[in-house]
Amino acid sequence: MFERISRGWHLTKQAVHVLKMDKELLLFPLLSGISCILVLASFAVPLFMSGALEAIEENQENVTQNAIAWVVMFLFYFVNYFVITFFNSALVGCAVIRLKGGDPTVSDGFHSAMSRLPQIAGWALVSATVGIILRMIESRSEKVGQIVAGLLGMAWSITTYFVVPVLVVEGLGPVASVKRSVAVMRKTWGEALVSNYGIGFVTFLLSLTGILPLVGGVVLMGSGQTALGGVLVGIGVVILIAVALISSALNSIIIAALYIYAAEDQMPEGFDSGLVRGAFASK
Repeated sequence: MFERISRGWHLTKQAVHVLKMDKELLLFPLLSGISCILVLASFAVPLFMSGALEAIEENQENVTQNAIAWVVMFLFYFVNYFVITFFNSALVGCAVIRLKGGDPTVSDGFHSAMSRLPQIAGWALVSATVGIILRMIESRSEKVGQIVAGLLGMAWSITTYFVVPVLVVEGLGPVASVKRSVAVMRKTWGEALVSNYGIGFVTFLLSLTGILPLVGGVVLMGSGQTALGGVLVGIGVVILIAVALISSALNSIIIAALYIYAAEDQMPEGFDSGLVRGAFASK
């Protein structure tokens, strides 16, 4: 475990070096987050008006209402996944250019994403379908359904680990991208993504720097020290947003680097060959 955390830490540090050269990459997760909030807001009214959340949670017998609920939720999933995949594609497009020795711009990222709109839409459709299926499984039984949905969701995440770089670089459709993602993973390292342990741990530690002042601020506000508490809460929120943006960008950079190595037998610029080769290990 400590070896995995150490490897993830070193991979993250090298990804930070890449991000320092292209700080504008942070714009993509920022725009993605803002867009997702707008999507959520645009669906909030119809979701509540249709009784979607209540219908699914309470498993109502009204077939018509349940159907409307699932359709609305499916549309929400589709639009949300489309937005996320679009901006991830733009970020990965820039990362690939940098890791192959180029000097990307924001417009390069948007061009990469715009040129793959059909593939992105197809992938959003597949992702929304899988998301709805997992939600249906979860709603059937609270305990068993959650466990099954969680395991299937984890397997799906591993299987689709390289889908975005495959979409961006190779321009394959959603089904072919999943197959290619699995092939890329198995080709070199197997199925265990050990680098995620270290990266997740590093992200958790960084998040603490925002959680601690946030909690402290809430406590102070509760005790009557509103001004100081509000300042701490604001600092905590800003730190957490910054950590989320940075971790998202770093994760995409690392995925792009590993994809380049696995799919093209090319060592990405700025990454240590030993760390990249050891990023995955078979179970």
